[in-house]
Amino acid sequence: MSALDELRRLRRGGPSRKRDNKAAFWFLAPWFLGLAVITVGPVLASFGLGFTKYNLIQPPRFIGLDNFARILTDERLHNALGVTFTYVLVSVPLQLAFALAVAMLLDRGMRGLAFYRSAFYLPSLLGSSVAIAVLWTQIFGADGLVNRVLALVGVQGKGWISDPDTALSTLIVLNVWTFGAPMIIFLAGLRQIPAMYYEAAAIDGVGRWSRFRHITFPLLSPIVFFNLVLQIIHAFQSFTQAFVVSGGTGGPSDSTMFYTLYLYQQGFSRFDMGYASALAWFLLLIIGAFTFINFWAAKYWVFYDD
Repeated sequence: MSALDELRRLRRGGPSRKRDNKAAFWFLAPWFLGLAVITVGPVLASFGLGFTKYNLIQPPRFIGLDNFARILTDERLHNALGVTFTYVLVSVPLQLAFALAVAMLLDRGMRGLAFYRSAFYLPSLLGSSVAIAVLWTQIFGADGLVNRVLALVGVQGKGWISDPDTALSTLIVLNVWTFGAPMIIFLAGLRQIPAMYYEAAAIDGVGRWSRFRHITFPLLSPIVFFNLVLQIIHAFQSFTQAFVVSGGTGGPSDSTMFYTLYLYQQGFSRFDMGYASALAWFLLLIIGAFTFINFWAAKYWVFYDD
């Protein structure tokens, strides 16, 4: 048998390989079933419902593009978009900047590094939970911890969460506080930068800011880009914090009315599931547009050492 024939036989595989493939298929079957029933099915169903009027009780009634046209004239939705865009565009850069600063501090090396990494990562695990949102209302409430600290220095506080001018800011602070996940990724990226670059810069007398600008950031830019895309998507999907802090109303005066919270109200408070489905797909388009812009702009600032 020639080498070519042997290669063909190995590619076709014998009975043993066929048995392995069959076993792998049966092991993967529950995952494929879950993907079809829990993910793909509902996604396709929501797309179809976006063209209907559906209140969860009566059968869906086809209304064409009315739900999507309604998006253009829904003033409360436009306010929710403004709140969400403000939240994303302010909290994500602050979160990444803080995560990078802490990662660079930890990268210098210190005793108990494993403990600090775990402690800083913990808020990322808990930040989207109901318990932390409830705790946030206690911290920024009229009688909360922030006002008690301010009272010690003679400053009269206010209800930060109940004030429309500051309610969204408290949620931005909460999102910045959950900097642990991007910090861990930044720290891993910093450990991959060769030390010889910094040694050469130190010999040439380059300052810290110049080293960061010309060495650290360019070599870390793929990691920054990765974290930026992930955190923008995550910020657009934020829901629990605003729901708990506002009691599900988006108040005060719709100042914490996130897009996802408005979508929830339409679907499960007003039972307008057709419009809620259209809103879900519109959110998908928004996230897709932001992701496309990030990938398009990446060629101007992301450095790949090929």
